[in-house]
Amino acid sequence: MAPKTMEPMARRIFKGVILLEVAGVFAAYGLFHKMNSSQDFRGTVNKYFPSVLEVFYKSNEWSGIYGIREADREAWSKQD
Repeated sequence: MAPKTMEPMARRIFKGVILLEVAGVFAAYGLFHKMNSSQDFRGTVNKYFPSVLEVFYKSNEWSGIYGIREADREAWSKQD
């Protein structure tokens, strides 16, 4: 009798890792899209996760899109 190989289990683990990574990419895109389209959502993110909002601002600035941070600060200062 031949010994059992680990190949079937390795394939399932590999497929699971790939699935998790694809889900992570879609979740990151969804978060970016929501932050990019809603100033109110950015305000909520700023309240609970300011480091995530900083990454959003930096990624936009690296891609050449400026002024979002300033517009948000101006709008949020008027609400207080």
